[in-house]
Amino acid sequence: MPGVKWTEFPEGMGSMMLRMAAQPGNAVVDAILLDGIRDHHIPVVEIGIGRMTEEQMEERELERIIKQAKIVFLGNMVEEGKCKEWGKFFMYVRKLRGGEGIPLLKVSNDRYATNHQEKSEMLQGKQVNACFVDFEKAFDKVPHGTLMRKMEALIPDKRVVEWIGDFLRGRRQRAKVVQALSGEGMVTSGNFRICCGSMGHLRGGGGARAGEEQQGMDANGNGKRGGLTKLRDIFCRQRQDSDSGPECPDLDFAYQDSDLLVNELAELYSYTEQPEFQLNVKAFEDLMHEFKHVPYWQKLSVNQHKSVILKLLDQLEVSNKSIRMKAARCILYLAQGCWAELQSDAEQQMWTRRNVTLLYECGVFSAFVEVLNIEIENSTAATTALRKLAVSLADSTDLRVVLSVMYIMIEVLRLVKEEEDDDAPTIYCESFRCELASPIGDELLTVKLLGMVTRFCSGSAPHFPMKKVLLVLWKSVLLTLGGVDALREIKENYRLAAGLSVTQDTMEVARTMRASSPPASAADLLEAQNQKRNNRPFRRSLMKQSSLDEPMGMDYEGSDQADEEMHAFEERQAMEEAGEIPQPPSPRPSTPMPMKNKGLPWTPKARQKDLDQFLENTKKTEIQILKEEEIARNPISTKEPIVPLTPTEVLYQGMLPNLPQYMIALLKILLAAAPTSKAKTDSINIMADVLPEEMPITVLQSMKLGIDVNRHKEIIVKAVSAILLLLLKHFKLNHIYQFEFMSQHLVFANCIPLVLKFFNQNIMAYVGAKNTIPILDFPSCVIGDQPELTAESLEIGDSQQYSWRNIFSCINLLRILNKLTKWKHSRIMMLVVFKSAPILKRTLKVRHAMMQLYVLKLLKMQTKYLGRQWRKSNMKTMSAIYQKVRHRLNDDWAYGNDLDARPWDFQAEECALRACVDRFNNRRYGNNSKDPDFEPLDTCITSVLGQPFELTDYFKQHYEVWLQREVFETSFGDFF
Repeated sequence: MPGVKWTEFPEGMGSMMLRMAAQPGNAVVDAILLDGIRDHHIPVVEIGIGRMTEEQMEERELERIIKQAKIVFLGNMVEEGKCKEWGKFFMYVRKLRGGEGIPLLKVSNDRYATNHQEKSEMLQGKQVNACFVDFEKAFDKVPHGTLMRKMEALIPDKRVVEWIGDFLRGRRQRAKVVQALSGEGMVTSGNFRICCGSMGHLRGGGGARAGEEQQGMDANGNGKRGGLTKLRDIFCRQRQDSDSGPECPDLDFAYQDSDLLVNELAELYSYTEQPEFQLNVKAFEDLMHEFKHVPYWQKLSVNQHKSVILKLLDQLEVSNKSIRMKAARCILYLAQGCWAELQSDAEQQMWTRRNVTLLYECGVFSAFVEVLNIEIENSTAATTALRKLAVSLADSTDLRVVLSVMYIMIEVLRLVKEEEDDDAPTIYCESFRCELASPIGDELLTVKLLGMVTRFCSGSAPHFPMKKVLLVLWKSVLLTLGGVDALREIKENYRLAAGLSVTQDTMEVARTMRASSPPASAADLLEAQNQKRNNRPFRRSLMKQSSLDEPMGMDYEGSDQADEEMHAFEERQAMEEAGEIPQPPSPRPSTPMPMKNKGLPWTPKARQKDLDQFLENTKKTEIQILKEEEIARNPISTKEPIVPLTPTEVLYQGMLPNLPQYMIALLKILLAAAPTSKAKTDSINIMADVLPEEMPITVLQSMKLGIDVNRHKEIIVKAVSAILLLLLKHFKLNHIYQFEFMSQHLVFANCIPLVLKFFNQNIMAYVGAKNTIPILDFPSCVIGDQPELTAESLEIGDSQQYSWRNIFSCINLLRILNKLTKWKHSRIMMLVVFKSAPILKRTLKVRHAMMQLYVLKLLKMQTKYLGRQWRKSNMKTMSAIYQKVRHRLNDDWAYGNDLDARPWDFQAEECALRACVDRFNNRRYGNNSKDPDFEPLDTCITSVLGQPFELTDYFKQHYEVWLQREVFETSFGDFF
């Protein structure tokens, strides 16, 4: 049916919907009234042979129907006086029906009549004319995704949005007619309940909504809440712990250093930056005309390409800012692949690789580092931003252009592959890696970007585009230090150099695991018990479960329903044998079914050789700690080991003076971007590079901005988590005390409760969040014909069942938490004190093996402190830990005695570690690296007097005074 316009209801009704019946037998009118919404995707409902339009949906039409109605019906069991808006509607209806004094007679919890005759007609089941308001009907024709995006854009309190989202998400329903049941289906719009009969629920006490309990009702149809219903309400919060939606299928997510190149480049731009793409094209065309070239990049030769780039580099050094930034925009257009001349995404990616290689060959990156220094020190932009009440996208235009060029070059050169008959890209990649690993100018690029983060969090530079800064910082660290493969190679080389055996890599083992089913919650067990009590087709017996994957044992018990199901199964089997139903080919009876990943994922220590090797195995970190202890005991005789200047060592030396401030700044940004954080006036504004100068005025623009804001936060969380994890991993491989120095400052800055706060949300909703608009992603938004942006087109091309960046962020944060707490009793007790066990158990709902592995590792380390009762009631989780987590033969993690679980002086443990770290930093990186008491002393008078000594001018002027005081007036009798 055609669409109906949105309209507003008088008296400030807010989000409500009127359902009106004009005469008996006429069709029912549905109209949704939402303040401020103007859209066209709600179907029109016809009245007889007419149709209701926007002009007819006026106040007089509503008044006429309300005046003719006999009964005012309020759905969803909302009584008078419970809500301010409902109270306004009561007064409005009473005024239309003859004055304020007309009482409303209560027929039931959700039924009211204006007189006793109408009440008796209702109780007798007679059909009457009615006008009623039903809050549930407001959802009937609105897609849940559209509704959630609208609420996220308009409702400041995210807890309310999340509460409504939990109610709507993952609902399933099926219809029941007499004794026949339909198949189940997902409810993607409207309420999940089903009403059978158009006016059946108006008949006094006779009708009931499908899905509600029929038992326990009084004569008026009021439900009596029995003991089971109360128990279900008691366990509703426990349902949130483990049943926040439908059961998640296994996710085919593959953990890598980053997403695909096209996705990583698309995440660089916010949707609000889309108009600026045309500015890049305009700058390119103007400069090409100025250079006497055709504004068509593909028609120029390679020599002409280099000539244009060199001319652009000359303009980058001009003092005039407008000329300089115009050249920067032109270079950005080249780095983007000259998309205005292309017709496909594949061509754009090819030209991006070519142009980036050419730009690096001409020295563009080092030139843009200088431009970045100029923009960082631009005090005018900072002063202007500090004076404004709200910093917007326009305040960071120049910085965003510079950072975009740098990000594209880093990411493309990091992922460039060797082409046929051309090894230049690979050579450029290695030289670029060495260039980033060494100081550019006066400091490392990574340290410069960390300084930008610190200045932004301190409030001195609120206009810095933090998302782009963090993305460039992440990719520069990833390129200079290396990712997963580089870490594995470095670890193997270090162990072989130290004479140690190579151990299994956790990442490789985790990729071979399969996900486990999460443990059931108390609400699920209660629901299963209730179903068993009513139907009893099966009897579940209590059986011990060895893992989360094995099904519960079931004993068959005969019943009429079971006989019917068995009969239907036999009929279907007979049809399959007759060839009426196609069936897949079955394997031969003698062929066993293949079993994948049968057994433990880790190499067992069954042979005596394996046991001896394990007991004799030593960690590289233990060797480093023993070496540091030896140097502390014997500072003179023990030689200082030679420190190789690896990229990690150079980065640590650059970060060391301000490393605590860097960690605090990164955690501040992570806190501001976390979905569970509340908006505070004193918190930092990370939305400066996504909010436009003029806020949206239409619903579609509001929805687009809401998606953009959520996407912006997710990308920031992804970048910060990856930066912290990379630094922790590389510092630990370089030297254990470098890792401990960084981890201690993270712990002191409350990183552990921050990560737990991040996971204390509906993690299933976060993993499956669709905060993206594929048609607005670069380069899809600029190449080819663009479809009209409507509410339906927002979801075109979005078919993935999970968000790659959100799962990547979750795994990174879990790995960071493992790094901070592993073998640290005081920090493990922090997990216990902050009640992390139920939060982590909810995370097991995500069916991804690697994510579950790191959750189980966190549960394993605190198991001994949780007590025997917790272990007894969580045996499935204990079994999963036994199955998936690598164990130490001397690690009594599950059944620690009272002495091990007793708390001790945790502060002393941290202080001792801090003293060792400070001694290491002072000896290796301090100005006074050696203790003067242990320095060699020259006792030969000839050599001492023969050493050159520079006298000050003051001493030379007052030499006689010194001679009189120190020589002539001093008695040397006692000395000789």
